[in-house]
Amino acid sequence: MTRPLHSSQLAIYQTKLSTEVTVMDGTTTFDARPIDSSQVHSAGRHLVDRSLNESPLQVDFSEGNYLHLHTGQMVFDATCGAAVACLGHGNQKVIEAITDQLWVNTYSNSMVFTTKVATQLADEIILGTGSEATEAAMKMARQYFMELSPLQPQRTKYIAREHSYHGNTLGALALSGHLSRRKTYCPILSDNISWVSACNPYRQRLPYESDAEFVARKAIELDAEFQRLGPDTVIAFVCEPISGAALGCIPYVHGYLSAMKAVCRKYGALFILDETMCGMGRSGNLHAWQGEHVDGDLGQDCLPDLQMIGKGLGGGYQPIAGVIVGKEVIAVVESGTGGFNHGQTYQAHPVACAASLAVQHIIRREGLLSNVQKRGLYLSQLLRNKLCSHPNVGDIRGMGLFWGIEFVQDKDTKLPFPKALNVASMISEMALKDFKITLYPGQGTANGVDGDHVLVAPTYIISGDEVDYIVHKVVSAVDTFFSRLAWDGGLEGVLEEKPRNVSLNPQGESEGEQKDEHVFGDRMLYGDNYSED
Repeated sequence: MTRPLHSSQLAIYQTKLSTEVTVMDGTTTFDARPIDSSQVHSAGRHLVDRSLNESPLQVDFSEGNYLHLHTGQMVFDATCGAAVACLGHGNQKVIEAITDQLWVNTYSNSMVFTTKVATQLADEIILGTGSEATEAAMKMARQYFMELSPLQPQRTKYIAREHSYHGNTLGALALSGHLSRRKTYCPILSDNISWVSACNPYRQRLPYESDAEFVARKAIELDAEFQRLGPDTVIAFVCEPISGAALGCIPYVHGYLSAMKAVCRKYGALFILDETMCGMGRSGNLHAWQGEHVDGDLGQDCLPDLQMIGKGLGGGYQPIAGVIVGKEVIAVVESGTGGFNHGQTYQAHPVACAASLAVQHIIRREGLLSNVQKRGLYLSQLLRNKLCSHPNVGDIRGMGLFWGIEFVQDKDTKLPFPKALNVASMISEMALKDFKITLYPGQGTANGVDGDHVLVAPTYIISGDEVDYIVHKVVSAVDTFFSRLAWDGGLEGVLEEKPRNVSLNPQGESEGEQKDEHVFGDRMLYGDNYSED
């Protein structure tokens, strides 16, 4: 449903220049003027933005797939922010659910009270962000072993994966294996975390290695890590079924999740999946792990003990995330203390729950998961058809409406670009400024420091014509960037810094990382300190 324009929005339309051009289906228009960052409206010095050197572009209002900027220009939101706004912007039904709830109950203390909307959204611990969900899941897992009979207080360690990202709070960041996001805070992060390699077939699969052989090798590695730590000291193994911004939408290999769970079961540890970014329909299934079919069992072999959800849970209409708790875990806590030793001020906030409930109802009623599957297949086909032969596109991977494009210097050797070039950020910057479309950049794809990718994660309501539009713009941005790079003399004289071999040491710090002393380009849109939560 299209909402009526406010007077301020009408004024913006009236100030648009006559440089709008018609594209695609004869009805969609966009402003052809490049976005000038010098025209960006400043909100003043009181707000501490993520970058203290650049004022962010101001969005005056948003509707459907478009963001309307203070400059009077429109930007196509091809990433839903950070894979958040799954229903698009300004959905009238969700807004009505929010306003209705505001008339019923604006806030109540979840330690004492509950609400109808929280109960309807039940079976999850409803929190504010994915980072908070990670913290809650880590605490719930520890409490499980402290209430299990017999008690297992010696279980204090977690195993996660290299190059992973589970949130920006200290506990969640400690669990994460993303070097750039950890490096400032390593001295104050918990040291009870260890990491095994990510599931990255593009960079890790051996020549002629089958999926089954690749998965078996990963299971052996996880088993060896349990043995190294002491099998009875590990609380859980934690992973993202489809990696998010840290690695660029790398999906699990068939059989991987069930193999990892089998190792956890062997040693009595819990199996935790972080679906903050890839879950709640983004993959084409409600939960990303449901796509792994093993022996005809629809995902039961990889059913998690705890699962973090967010982003698509509320679609960006309210800040909300959650933890889905497995029956075995909740049964132990119920028979023990009978309560979870955890809570936060805005936990299960009724307005956030109402928004989330409306979003989930719309996804089910309108059959949007099937649209995610259909449009996702088309998106993958178009991206591969248009970009696979590009000399600087190394890999295109993903699932549903969650796709990553990895850039390399050389397709044969898979040599990444050095971090200092900021290739992904520059491509995203160009896409925004010159082609009026959002891409989500990431770095560290190859070794935790070097390597670049961008994400494409459009709304669940996207049409086939809009998929065509996105791919046309993505291809144009990629082609233009590398053409300009070649026109400027290529990489000679720019590659002052070679890609490095980097790994996590036992303290979770990066070995071999060098400090960047220069930045390629005039501005970084996000940079290394950008995070989803």
